Amino acid sequence: MSSGQEERSHLDARARQGETVVPGGTGGKSLEAQEHLAQGPKQTLTLTCTSHRTSPGRSILPYLKGFLGLGLTITPGRSRGGQTRKEQLGTEGYQQLGQKGGQTRKEQIGREGYQEMGRKGGLGTTDKSGGERAAQEGADIDESKFSKS
Repeated sequence: MSSGQEERSHLDARARQGETVVPGGTGGKSLEAQEHLAQGPKQTLTLTCTSHRTSPGRSILPYLKGFLGLGLTITPGRSRGGQTRKEQLGTEGYQQLGQKGGQTRKEQIGREGYQEMGRKGGLGTTDKSGGERAAQEGADIDESKFSKS
């Protein structure tokens, strides 16, 4: 057995007795465990590109060079929350869920709220939003009737 292996065996025995033999390895029950603890936690960064402007298959890694230098692990991921829920509920259940949300909103803002929201939306063009056109033309839109309070 070489002196390096003997030293590691000796340190491992001390670690198994509860002694901290690696700075930052407090709590490790072996030399190897203390070494891993001293390295700190591994960090995983999961990014999901959901923008319609992102081309399929386009790599985002060039934008992450700063993170790579920090020793972070980059793992590709994706967001499927709505799709997964639709699969759980089925098409009919998912439609009912949407109708329930619309009914709740209707109860919140009432007929007047929907009318006012429609007035604002009707002013919208491809160049300007309804709010911009309303301000430009001096149209009186009472957003308190349909905005969340």
